[in-house]
Amino acid sequence: MDQNLLFHQFVVFSAAVHQLTNDLSQGVKAAEITPLQYKILEYLAVSQPVTLSEISQCMHISMPNTSRELRKLTERQLCEKVTDETDRRRQVVRLSPQGQSMMDQALRQIRARLFERIGHLSAEELLEVEQAMDLLNRRIFNP
Repeated sequence: MDQNLLFHQFVVFSAAVHQLTNDLSQGVKAAEITPLQYKILEYLAVSQPVTLSEISQCMHISMPNTSRELRKLTERQLCEKVTDETDRRRQVVRLSPQGQSMMDQALRQIRARLFERIGHLSAEELLEVEQAMDLLNRRIFNP
């Protein structure tokens, strides 16, 4: 196995994933939030509840900036901070009902765009794609 080739393929794959993600989510966010705020809400939609530091690390932004963005999202009633039920000293962030509704709508649009893009694939090819994503998740992204 050529490690340089594998690494190059990984870099190309990562860039393609980011581009596809951008293409599929283009124009689905609400007008009153920034792209960063949308990314935070998207992260919450798939990972909630999360801590402030988890958001900061995932978004590659400082804790003060994360706090500021969450305050704005909380003021818009799109997310909420709650006390962690397993550790009462810790606060976690989750989508509010309004934020959940907004993200459900956005994800429906992204889903429709994805299936437009892959609609030509056969059932066998879709199964291969599903298995490939599962393998990547288990071996690379969440080992």
